[in-house]
Amino acid sequence: MSAAVLVIVNSPTSGPRRLRRWLSEAGIEVIEKLGQDGLPETLDGVNGLVMLGGGFMPDDDSRAPWLAQERELAREAILRDLPTLGICLGAQILTHVAGGKVRAKYGPAERGAVIITATAEGRHDAVMGSLAKGAPMIENHQDQMTELPPDAVLLATSDAVAHQAFRLGKHVRAVQFHPEASSQDLRAWDETALADQGLTLTDLITAADNVNEENTAAAADLVRRFAAEVGV
Repeated sequence: MSAAVLVIVNSPTSGPRRLRRWLSEAGIEVIEKLGQDGLPETLDGVNGLVMLGGGFMPDDDSRAPWLAQERELAREAILRDLPTLGICLGAQILTHVAGGKVRAKYGPAERGAVIITATAEGRHDAVMGSLAKGAPMIENHQDQMTELPPDAVLLATSDAVAHQAFRLGKHVRAVQFHPEASSQDLRAWDETALADQGLTLTDLITAADNVNEENTAAAADLVRRFAAEVGV
């Protein structure tokens, strides 16, 4: 394989899922590292970075000590303008280190399939252009990127949350949604926790199943576009 991507897993139950397959099919070697087992000191030797989600804030070092090193790797990726995809917590880490703001349990929670719509800039973005006509993506968050970094370009929004995706430089991107997750993954969610929020897991699964084909096509296109930048 000609190129490699470091994938940082922040929660053992939230791995790369179908993202691994799509990157591999594009000829990208996936180097998966579980944060709690320790992270590399630098991004030397890889051509891209993916930071996955997890139930932490970007500076929640007391519960997740590896986040300090993950933030350093995020800073390095920004400085190098390395092809990067920050997903959910990964997006919030990019926001935090680049001068934006993230708030815990703020505003409306987004759970299940949510329509993500590209902005004018996003429609012409090399990666986020896959959302040019809008597409359903899996969401599972209430923590929010309330203020984007000063140099960020907003790429996508949803009806409830304005900041769904942004770009720093030419190749560093952050997404609040989960392109790696499909409707099938909802079946492992905690039904009791959702009930406490007035949600029904069965309804969320049914709604996500109904748009699974559209979701898969748009998510695969997004990941393949990202892989194309990594392989350049």
